[in-house]
Amino acid sequence: MRIETRKAGRSRTLGPAAAVIAAVWLGLLVGPPVAFLRWREGRLAELTAPAIQADWDGFRAAMQRESGRTGPVQRKVPKSAEPPELVWLRDYPALAVTAWVTFVGILGGFIALLTLGMLREAAARSAAENQPRREGDDEKQHQRDAEHTEQRRH
Repeated sequence: MRIETRKAGRSRTLGPAAAVIAAVWLGLLVGPPVAFLRWREGRLAELTAPAIQADWDGFRAAMQRESGRTGPVQRKVPKSAEPPELVWLRDYPALAVTAWVTFVGILGGFIALLTLGMLREAAARSAAENQPRREGDDEKQHQRDAEHTEQRRH
């Protein structure tokens, strides 16, 4: 990826910075979903163990016993017969990946564009500061400012 900026007939290249920013953005866009899908397979195997289901059933039974009591906290029995983590990992991985790609794609792309804009502006300022000043430029600008003031064009 090569980005060129043109100002006053000059061309500057932000290629290396743009390539690094694009690589970081793509890494953040693709890396976590891939890691999530790999982790999901191992975690699903753990969650389908009978001991996890027995723990969930025991929790639901305890909530059932506590739901009729009066006290400062009213308990509600979870409706799902399976642990919520199991349901989420089994049934909704596409939703999680889509949400990640959407949010990171938009937000990361916006931040990347802001960063490239700041780098381009910094490069333009640096080039302007390093450019040799021509004799008489300040005097010509001063004369134009005086003429504009007299003509009330400010």
